[in-house]
Amino acid sequence: VCTDSGLSSVANRKFNNTGERAFITTQSIKKMKAFQRQWALSSTDWHLPGHTETFDLDQLLADEGLCEKYAQWVFYKERWFNENGIEQKYIVTFSIKYRNYQRNIRSEQIARAERALSSANKQERTRQSDYKRFITRIPVTDSGEVANTTQYVLNEDKIREEEQYDGFYAIATNLDDNPESIIRINRGRWEIEECFRIMKHEFKARPVYLSREARITAHFTTCFLALTLFRYLEKMLGHRYTCEQISDGLRKMKFQQIENAGYIPAYIRNDFTDALHDAFGFRTDYQILSKAQIRKIISISKIR
Repeated sequence: VCTDSGLSSVANRKFNNTGERAFITTQSIKKMKAFQRQWALSSTDWHLPGHTETFDLDQLLADEGLCEKYAQWVFYKERWFNENGIEQKYIVTFSIKYRNYQRNIRSEQIARAERALSSANKQERTRQSDYKRFITRIPVTDSGEVANTTQYVLNEDKIREEEQYDGFYAIATNLDDNPESIIRINRGRWEIEECFRIMKHEFKARPVYLSREARITAHFTTCFLALTLFRYLEKMLGHRYTCEQISDGLRKMKFQQIENAGYIPAYIRNDFTDALHDAFGFRTDYQILSKAQIRKIISISKIR
């Protein structure tokens, strides 16, 4: 059984630790015991598939050249533990690409939290990944004493706490197989989970207010096609932008139609729009775009 944390309770692990059964499951590093977490996050004794030497992450991440060289690689370490009546092996992985992805997501969330500090939008967070988790409430008076008045500030401690886990991922298994084989089985999990997150939050795949089977199928087919197109777009942009940055950037690229003249860009040019134009070989940020130019852009898009 290869599963995520939702199906990896102690009871389920024990069930899959008998007879011919076996399990590979995600393991929260935050929920590890203190000594296990210290081992998992320590910078030493990391391995790479096909390499005999060990690596120190602190030394690696301090060298830009090495970061670029190993950006696509997944480092790992392993150790057996006996707890809760189960003999299981923890395999912890570290990926520079995954670390950068998580930090891009968080930087956007922090920016949203900072914008919320100056607005009335300071209500409590609604889910675990909500950007409002970075906003903390401090009841104070003008003299600094505790009172009924509430001040909202950015929670720097929360940001630092999350940053220490960037790039790390843990697996628990009762298999004695080569860790590289187990990692290969589980390698695509975070990308699959990201796809579900994009479908739910960016493409609004859920909730579904449909009852007929054909319409439900059509809805999810449309969402899947949108996800496929997004992945191609993400690749063409060199994986430099997060899903939120891409979708937000596209939504802001609006145009104002001028009768008998064409279209005027109603958005602000930035690095994202420049990258988009470079990737597709046309521009939409001229002072005015004629209808003929728009038709040509649509024609180019269809060819690509």
